[in-house]
Amino acid sequence: MENKLTKKYGLITAICMVVGIVIGSGIFFKAQNILEATKGNVWFSVLAWAIGGIVMVICASQFAVMATKYSKVNGVVDYAEETCGSRYAYYVGWFATTIYYPAMTSVLAWVSARYFGELIGWNLAGPQVLALAGFFLIGSYVLNTFSPKIAGYFQVSTTVIKLIPLLLMAIVGVIAGFATGTLTDNFAGNVDIILDKVDPKSAGGPELFAGVCATAFAYEGWIIATSINSEIKNAKRNLPLALLLGSIIVVAIYILYNIGVAGGADVGTLIGKGATTAFTNIFGAVGGAILSLFVVISCLGTLNGLMVGCTRGMYSIATRNEGPKPEMFKQIDASTNMPTNSSIFGLLVCAIWLLYFYGANLNTANWTPIYDPITDKLIKYEIMNNGTPWFGLFSFDSSELPIITIYGMYIPMLVMWIIKEKDLGVFKRFVLPILAIVSCLFLVFVAVYAHGITPFLKAQAEGKFSFPVLFYLIIYAVIMGVGFLFSKDFKKIIKKKKNKVETLKTEE
Repeated sequence: MENKLTKKYGLITAICMVVGIVIGSGIFFKAQNILEATKGNVWFSVLAWAIGGIVMVICASQFAVMATKYSKVNGVVDYAEETCGSRYAYYVGWFATTIYYPAMTSVLAWVSARYFGELIGWNLAGPQVLALAGFFLIGSYVLNTFSPKIAGYFQVSTTVIKLIPLLLMAIVGVIAGFATGTLTDNFAGNVDIILDKVDPKSAGGPELFAGVCATAFAYEGWIIATSINSEIKNAKRNLPLALLLGSIIVVAIYILYNIGVAGGADVGTLIGKGATTAFTNIFGAVGGAILSLFVVISCLGTLNGLMVGCTRGMYSIATRNEGPKPEMFKQIDASTNMPTNSSIFGLLVCAIWLLYFYGANLNTANWTPIYDPITDKLIKYEIMNNGTPWFGLFSFDSSELPIITIYGMYIPMLVMWIIKEKDLGVFKRFVLPILAIVSCLFLVFVAVYAHGITPFLKAQAEGKFSFPVLFYLIIYAVIMGVGFLFSKDFKKIIKKKKNKVETLKTEE
């Protein structure tokens, strides 16, 4: 008798899975990026978080409705199959397994290692951090593969731990910010150093779009919770509740945390040194170090949640008799009740994407803040570490573009939902999915603008050529083309040609 995944997760674990996967590294290191993208305009920064949160809540609500009707093996693949058919579902599953899950997971492994390295003074772009990121990947794989129940407990505990620094900063940061006047000055745009990268009053629509795009990574992950819908007790009730409640909790915490951070340090320092500076300013060196350790644990919790999707990716494809060696990848280990072969494949692809992220993003020229040694005020930025990306024009930000792609892949599913689900009311059939479609289109637009149009115009002005979105799409097309070679469609073509050749031989 074939082994099957058992129901082992309840509502609380499912909510913690959503909150734990989404809240992780993004809120900490993307907060700095978003402030930089909005030129230090705190109002625009908070607005970017709010807009990104609205997009997540709308999409999560729509998929929560889908979860009440569809529940098989792997959430998003199931929804693609029910709405657009098995062929589309296969390519969604292939994309999630080879690009989406592993790209995000590899970035989380590096970010976890980065914050740990920051605590002990390592070079954040050095080989030590890369090696530790690999260790974290393997550790998360071992935990999820050989003890999924412990992995579930770890998810719940890290979710609680990661809320500590966020809630403390949200409350104490606001109080301290009003007391010192820092919060008022930051929101008013009163910064001591005015640079191209720190000029709140010059921010406009393009800066806001770039900020919204950066929130995509911080808000992403909720859909990965649907990858365990076949393992959630009473999934048609608990999964929708987990998606809706979890996403609302995340948005509220993110906005409050960012307001609190703005009360902990001036904008120039936050952009130059990162949000962890606010922890040290408010809670002191020891307290800041302890809260930074909580940040590391937070990132590891998110890594654990993302690894859940990675370990089940190839399994979800194989259960549909698709992809390479389906009989091998859909095997369930009798002792651990986990798809071990699928897990190994997921770890391998994560390792490849980790090397890509390092070579494409960490070996490039970057702006380094220079501070006055007496006042510790930001003086200027200098371009340091003038490295060359390993992959040339094919170097892109793997923490954001794959995420935007999956939002684009939601659109056909949402359109077919409107066409097929005739028994639903007006709100569930039309209003909610249309809002979700608009949200997805908006994210695709801001991604192309932030990663495509803007870099292209800047490079053109410098006499160079740079269009990361274009070269990302080329890599995407190649990987999806490889997926076609393992699809039923290609197998049918080969079989048809083989039969034709045999027929010709017989006639001869």
